[in-house]
Amino acid sequence: MDRIILHCDLNCFYASVELLSHPDLRDIPTAVCGDPSSRHGIILAKNEPAKKHGVQTAETIWQAKRKCPGLVLLPPHHALYREYSQKVNAIYDQYTDLVEPFGIDESWLDITHTLHLFGGDARQLADTLRERMKRELGLTLSVGVSFNKVFAKLGSDYKKPDATTVISPENWQCMVWPLPVGDLLYVGGAARKLLHQYGIDTIGQLAACRRQMLETLMGKMGAQLYEYANGLDHDPVRARSDMEPVKSVGNSSTFSQNLTTRAEVRQGISLLADSVASRLRRHGLYAGGVQVTVRDPAFHDRSRQRQFASPTHLIRELTETAMELVTELWQPPAPIRALSVTAIHLAPEDAAYEQVDLFHAGAAPRREKQEKLEAAMDCIRGKFGSDAIAFGASRPEKREEDPLP
Repeated sequence: MDRIILHCDLNCFYASVELLSHPDLRDIPTAVCGDPSSRHGIILAKNEPAKKHGVQTAETIWQAKRKCPGLVLLPPHHALYREYSQKVNAIYDQYTDLVEPFGIDESWLDITHTLHLFGGDARQLADTLRERMKRELGLTLSVGVSFNKVFAKLGSDYKKPDATTVISPENWQCMVWPLPVGDLLYVGGAARKLLHQYGIDTIGQLAACRRQMLETLMGKMGAQLYEYANGLDHDPVRARSDMEPVKSVGNSSTFSQNLTTRAEVRQGISLLADSVASRLRRHGLYAGGVQVTVRDPAFHDRSRQRQFASPTHLIRELTETAMELVTELWQPPAPIRALSVTAIHLAPEDAAYEQVDLFHAGAAPRREKQEKLEAAMDCIRGKFGSDAIAFGASRPEKREEDPLP
């Protein structure tokens, strides 16, 4: 029996929530930005009229204003966004107990065993969800309907805003294979560039590759992408109540060439810390400490770990502490084959905030600024992919991620 999975993606979520309080701005170019008082703030989201003027997420306010002098700027209200996200997921819960959030504005729903209770037509149920969102919350939704999570997400991205797209066992090859390979879940800029070097630019071309070749080229990620491209994703939709507590979040990189300089090592550490920090924030977690592992060409591993003065999920703090630990283990020009960065002693957001406020009150303004910056990066990556924006320069490498529920 084929599964029936929905992927529901709220359209222009931040901007849409803000416009609920400013209905007079719906037809006026409007954007949500990190700091409206600063010309160097970043655009987090924009409405359709602003988009028509060329305003783009991730550009600075002064760039957006140059394109659209009449652009109305609104500050973000993250607590309000969380509140609406909870309201949205409460609606999803009425249709299935298998609801897996993917960020603040996206969720997967497995309706395989409940669809018969709501008429038995998956497209019609998706349309019902879209109508309820508009009527009850004033938000619009794009929904993908498919037989696995990866294709359901492709469906929600296929047509926006406010649309339902069905990718079925009968039509998926015609719909999916012509799409750019970068449209596939977890294919970022680095993977896209690597695949392009081998003439792989569409999902169909990826599907036609030999699994062993992709695994040799990209490690475990290559095998996973082969399955995704061929419709073989069997990852279950995990109910929130079934998710086991995450004990650690880590990434590792095996480099194509040994690292021998501090600049190269810092670049690798920054890339890994960025990924770890993003995943911590996605799951509402803070790290109480960090562990690094350095592997030499002879496959000898050395590790160090350190507690933070207060829990964090910020890229900069993870990077600085991880780099300090690496310098205790290694001196240039000794070659490094692989590095790993792992966040440990994890705590939920509420508990972590209490410790941050208690011990770091004097550093609060600086920390708050960094929190806003990295929250803006999460928003941008959520809309445009993981490689849309980054701290500094990083070179693409083969990465292996610890699984998260």
